[in-house]
Amino acid sequence: MLDGDDWVITGGKRFITNAPVANLFVTFARTREASGKDPGIAVFLVPADAPGVSVGPKDRKMGQEGAWTADVHFDEVRVPADALVGGSEEVGYRAAMTSLARGRVHIAAVAVGTARRALDESVAYAADATQAGTPIGEFQLVQAMLADMQTDVLAGEALVRETARKYRSGQDRRIAPSAAKLFCTEMVGRVADLAVQVHGGSGYMREVVVERIYRDVRLLRLYEGTSEVQRVIVGRGLLRGGTA
Repeated sequence: MLDGDDWVITGGKRFITNAPVANLFVTFARTREASGKDPGIAVFLVPADAPGVSVGPKDRKMGQEGAWTADVHFDEVRVPADALVGGSEEVGYRAAMTSLARGRVHIAAVAVGTARRALDESVAYAADATQAGTPIGEFQLVQAMLADMQTDVLAGEALVRETARKYRSGQDRRIAPSAAKLFCTEMVGRVADLAVQVHGGSGYMREVVVERIYRDVRLLRLYEGTSEVQRVIVGRGLLRGGTA
């Protein structure tokens, strides 16, 4: 709420990336009642050391150990008027939504790169590991798994490039990013699963790269909007006949 020249923010959010080490929080807060297409949400920049800001302990996650997350709580945190992004309650939210779509292109690219690593590890393993003296890569069922992985990776690479092109040109900044995020994050899950399968029992061991990949990529279907949310965005967008 607005109190004189300052904004006072109370609330909290879970699973904030880099919260334990952040110096500044980009904060979405409701400042007015939603009305029509206006969600009533503004965006603020809140210093991590502002009075009333508290950060919970680092989350213990399944994977993604390189990206720390934690809860963040605001208890009547007071920030000046210039903390409002864009200088307007409406401008900051629109800019943030644009950034969110761009983030989905980024996550799609991360998924493709990780899938490529899982494939490369699997090809190398299949060429070296033997069963009864024969490299397992010579077995047709193993070749079939590698072929499925390669097909998925190539499809993901092409989709990310085309989506990035459309985003950059402004041709499509809504449906294509969501479709790319949906396909690529689901795809990397399939590829990671096959990578563990190609590695056999070794793929279940913590010291093997594909085991970590298998755990890490599960999160990609959840953040920056779940797969279910992406399906809603794509379906609704198609029915409305709009893309940008």
